[in-house]
Amino acid sequence: MSKVAIIMGSNSDLPVMQDAIDILKGFDIEVEVDIVSAHRTPEKLFEFSKNAHTRGISVIIAGAGGAAHLPGMVASLSPLPIIGVPVKSSNSIDGWDSILSILQMPGGVPVATVALNGAKNAGILAAQIIGSHDSCVLDKIIVYKEGLKLKVEDAAKIIKQ
Repeated sequence: MSKVAIIMGSNSDLPVMQDAIDILKGFDIEVEVDIVSAHRTPEKLFEFSKNAHTRGISVIIAGAGGAAHLPGMVASLSPLPIIGVPVKSSNSIDGWDSILSILQMPGGVPVATVALNGAKNAGILAAQIIGSHDSCVLDKIIVYKEGLKLKVEDAAKIIKQ
């Protein structure tokens, strides 16, 4: 069974990252959650990043605010797909510092980047990556997306009444 690791720079990121946790649990994907600070616990970051794939992790979602080095540093050390979630933190410049720090990675060190505070989409993207080789997860994603379509169709019917 595939597992997704969700890491963040501090516990203040948890309210944003909770959306990824919730969506993945909704797809019955095992989630491992931890705080790994690129600046305050670099040894933990190195150990986590280099060894996540040996513990059954398939995708890593890394949320960070401010300078937001966590996703890129993890991507530099791990062979796994990394999804970065820029978090608008209290010391942020309207979130742009986080967005650009995660988005502007050098060639050879990719980080898939979602919108500011877009942890829900990070969870969905992680599920889609897993679904590319796990038909049970793929089926759940198909049902989820059909549900999104039905919500829009229902809203359109209400507006027309």
